[in-house]
Amino acid sequence: MTGLRAFLTLGLCSILFVSCESTGTKSTSSSNSTRSSSNAGNSNAGNRSQSASLEAVNQRLVVGKDRHGMPTYHERARHRVVRATAYYHGEADHIQYGRKSAYGTTLRYGRVRSAAADWSRYPVGTVFRIKGLPYTYVVDDYGSALVGTNTVDLYKPSRRQMDAWGLRFVEIEVLRMGSFEESYRVLSSRLRFPHCRQMAEAIVERRPWVVARAAQGSSRPRS
Repeated sequence: MTGLRAFLTLGLCSILFVSCESTGTKSTSSSNSTRSSSNAGNSNAGNRSQSASLEAVNQRLVVGKDRHGMPTYHERARHRVVRATAYYHGEADHIQYGRKSAYGTTLRYGRVRSAAADWSRYPVGTVFRIKGLPYTYVVDDYGSALVGTNTVDLYKPSRRQMDAWGLRFVEIEVLRMGSFEESYRVLSSRLRFPHCRQMAEAIVERRPWVVARAAQGSSRPRS
């Protein structure tokens, strides 16, 4: 019985060391448990140090705030804290497009999932992951409510799943930025819509050279 209790204590201290430290619980069943708890504490300290270093880097890459008060990052920033909402194809402002994205592709919901964003900030083809989730997201859609924000809007195939997600603040890792040229090429044919015109103008303001490149024709972003 003593051996079993020591084994369980060792496992719990290794996995739940944060809880143990915060409640003041100590393992006295064996010296191995004590060493395991110490190692776990060192690992936790290392993770906190890494997170602090990452946050310091991110702060240097923050160039402003959007209209929701969320940070706007330099394009080089791979790790970002963003506002994440959800939508589905049956909503009133999307129902006429069915399961088609603004880029003309079928909205995806598998290991690779569709996301909408302001294309002047996250251009079409941008690939990212959300910390703690096993999926990869590709920006292939946009929405008028997203213009001027750093929000990512995640596609869900049903209202129930959309409502379950709600509004969250998440950390994303940008694996690859998409194509501003391709974004502008698509948007330039839709300038009669105010939100498309706003995104196109924002792209040109920050990157005036995309107009010439888009006119020459660019390859479709990888997905």
